[in-house]
Amino acid sequence: MAEKIGIYFDESSVGPYFDYEALVESVENKWGEVAPVVKTVQNLASEEGKALIQADIDAEGLEAVVIGGATPRVHWEYFDFGSDIFVERVNLREQCVMSYQAEDGTVAEPIDPEEDYPIEQLVEIVLDYMSMGVARAKNATVPEAQSVEAVKTVLVIGGGWAGLSAALDVAAAGYDAVILEKTGELGGKAAAMFKTIPLAPPYEEATDTGIENKIAAVEADDKITVKLSTTLKTLTGAPGVYSAALSNGETLDVGSVILAAGWEPQETSVLAPLGYGTLEGVVTTAEFEKMAKDGQLNGQKVAFVLDTTACEPEDLYAAPEPVEEEEEKKDEEEEDTYVHEDLESERHLPYAKSVNTMVALKQANYVDGVSYIFYDHMIVPGIQERYYKTAQDAPGVMLTKGNVTSVAKSEGGLLVTAENTLFGAPIEVEVDMVVLPTGMVPATAKDPILNFEYRQGPNFPDLELFDGFADSNYICFPYETRRTGVYAAGSVRQPMLMDAAEEDASGAALKAIQCIESSNRGVAVHPRSGDLSFPDFNFVRCTQCKRCTEECPFGALDDDEKGTPMPNPTRCRRCGTCMGACPERVITFATYGIGMLSEVIRQYNVPDSIEEGGPRILILACENDAYPALDMAAKRGHKWSPYVRIMPVRCLGSVNTIWIKDALAQGLDGVILIGCKHGDDYQCHFVKG
Repeated sequence: MAEKIGIYFDESSVGPYFDYEALVESVENKWGEVAPVVKTVQNLASEEGKALIQADIDAEGLEAVVIGGATPRVHWEYFDFGSDIFVERVNLREQCVMSYQAEDGTVAEPIDPEEDYPIEQLVEIVLDYMSMGVARAKNATVPEAQSVEAVKTVLVIGGGWAGLSAALDVAAAGYDAVILEKTGELGGKAAAMFKTIPLAPPYEEATDTGIENKIAAVEADDKITVKLSTTLKTLTGAPGVYSAALSNGETLDVGSVILAAGWEPQETSVLAPLGYGTLEGVVTTAEFEKMAKDGQLNGQKVAFVLDTTACEPEDLYAAPEPVEEEEEKKDEEEEDTYVHEDLESERHLPYAKSVNTMVALKQANYVDGVSYIFYDHMIVPGIQERYYKTAQDAPGVMLTKGNVTSVAKSEGGLLVTAENTLFGAPIEVEVDMVVLPTGMVPATAKDPILNFEYRQGPNFPDLELFDGFADSNYICFPYETRRTGVYAAGSVRQPMLMDAAEEDASGAALKAIQCIESSNRGVAVHPRSGDLSFPDFNFVRCTQCKRCTEECPFGALDDDEKGTPMPNPTRCRRCGTCMGACPERVITFATYGIGMLSEVIRQYNVPDSIEEGGPRILILACENDAYPALDMAAKRGHKWSPYVRIMPVRCLGSVNTIWIKDALAQGLDGVILIGCKHGDDYQCHFVKG
């Protein structure tokens, strides 16, 4: 705990709204015992300001620094004084001055200290926030890194386009890569393709895939080892120090893993309503691609069907039926069912719509005759718009919006019937072949692949939520999974084409390398990159209830036969969910703890009389999303009640109910928790927010 704290006001951030001498005096009166330095500085967020604070640290032996100024989301480069000095940033600009508005509509206005008095209520808010910051700094301790001697090797699962690209990126950065390919040759689905959509400007013509060049580059790189006809039997350990047991009997030490296992075509039976399996000449895009590669195309008129309404069950997107309480409890108990058994593969038709759009445009140009493309929506990635325009201008390609209702045998071949077309009336087109889209079912849909030896089981959690696609935070960290150290790339994550898969592979490679280096330094990976803290357990009071091991979103905690938690620091992302879940409050972090935040809450100065205004509200705001949103609201001119105080938390999952009890016991009228919106597109960084 810090016994000497330096407290600073940054005038350039907070503005001319206060008598700073009076502010300094008020802070000294309350915190003088632990704060030998209390100063106001004209421009603290500068090299000069940083040097001034460093001089005070050296002269006074300060152990922590509290800075009242702009939001901690800016100016961070000026307030880093090494890992031995705890720095607490108090947001007096966005969440105090900018957002201030009294009940009578008064807002913060500049004052002349010699003539005007600052707004008393605004001063009260500043002093509350500064006291909250000092309480946090006073109760924090400097964490010690729990580093490991990380293995600088990345295991890449899958030798297709994404896996080869990831391995080359890893090797180019100076790290070793090992590729596991379950088949007897590299290349994956790309090796079976005739052409690919354009991968480079001017994006007008389909090109060779270039897979042979990529394979040759991998085989020539001495930092890449390839193991064919090999799968991962088990993965034990933690980021930086994984042990991978292979199906060939080998065991490898690796630092991180890239999952690029690819996809398989959906069950073709779902295409039966459009004649697949019963009508000669009705094929899938995957089959058509092979025919083109083998030089077996002979149709002069070919219809490409993108509209698959006829193949989709009516309740495909229906809301789920209400779940009885007992069933819900049973579902929770069976949450970690790791093999995605009864997969509804028809769902993968709409998932792959943008991919199928581009494939149809590409394959339509294979035809030496006339191609008809029937679509409900043309979904084209922005960079490929020119390719779409080129297809529109091609004399042999005809595109029309329409719902294909049937494909039937006719005297001349096949008869395609479509309704709701651009022409208004239904139309019939006689063709030689009909090409139906291929749904992309990820490799993770049926098999665990990773085979983790974690308490939480061998696979990612909740695979059914994603219909088999590898668990990923699609919005914020698209490559990360809920198993720290494992990064998904390519079509195992979501349907994508080769250009997107190559970019995906680069992102996953960078994350895999970052994970190795973070493990080596004992710091957290995304989203709290660089955080040295980790959960500290008071095992004397632990009741082995297993709440922490159950609630951890990332499988960071194993447990022994008694149920005592067994931490794995490099798996931990420092969200604090375990701390929030613990009923005995035996878990804490050096810089974020139950007692620390309780003390922070007690700094909210609540008056004895309700006549002094209110209601008094404490907001617990997720630091990843809600806190920045409040900053942006203030910058855009929005105001809120002067009786509100905002306390950032790592994640709402870390909130322990004792904080709410403490707030109400303090005399507050209510507590608001602001975090990620819940729903189908729930994208909390830490899952449980």
